[in-house]
Amino acid sequence: MHPRLIPLFSCVFALILSGCADTQHRLVVSVAEQRMAYFDQDKFVAMFPVSTSKFGLGDVPDSNATPLGQMKIAEKIGEGQPLGMKFKDRRPAGEIVAPNAPGRDPIVTRILWLKGTEAQNSQCYGRCIYIHGTPEEAKLGTPASYGCVRMSSKHIAWLYEQVGLGARVDIVAGPLPAPDALPR
Repeated sequence: MHPRLIPLFSCVFALILSGCADTQHRLVVSVAEQRMAYFDQDKFVAMFPVSTSKFGLGDVPDSNATPLGQMKIAEKIGEGQPLGMKFKDRRPAGEIVAPNAPGRDPIVTRILWLKGTEAQNSQCYGRCIYIHGTPEEAKLGTPASYGCVRMSSKHIAWLYEQVGLGARVDIVAGPLPAPDALPR
C-alpha cells in the first residue's frame, strides 16, 4: 500500500468500526448501592451486586479509585473461557479459581475493558479499569476492589454475551436513577 494511503485507510477503518458500536445496551453502576443495572434499548433487564473500589472515587493513576461518569466498553476479553479462569496481563493463566477461595483475589472469567468518554475519567483505559469477574463473591455488595467493577463469574459471563463494543457504561456516586430519568 502506498504510504500516502495509510492515513486515509486508517480513517475509513475507524469510521466503519464506530458505526458498529453497541448503542442498544447500557450499564449503570451505583457506587452508593454497590449494584449495576443492565438496560436493553432503555428497558431495565437485570440488576447485579458489584464491588467498586475500597479506595474511593477518582481517575488519578495509581490511586486504585473507581472513576465516575460516562464510559464505553473498549475491549472484551475472555471469550469461551470457563467460569473462574484466572487472567494475568489479560491472558488466561490456565488456572481455575473457585468462588470465595481463601486468600485469592485475581481477575477471573471475563473482562470488559472501559474507556472514559469525559475529562473526569479520561485515564481509565490506561489505568486498566475493567468490569470483571472476581472469586471474592462474598464481598460483592461492598466496596472491595482496586478500582475496577467486580461481579460474580456467573453474572459477568452472562453480561459479556449481551453487550458489545461501544456499549455505554455510567458509573454514578449516588443511587441508581429511575430508568425514565437516565440521561440520554
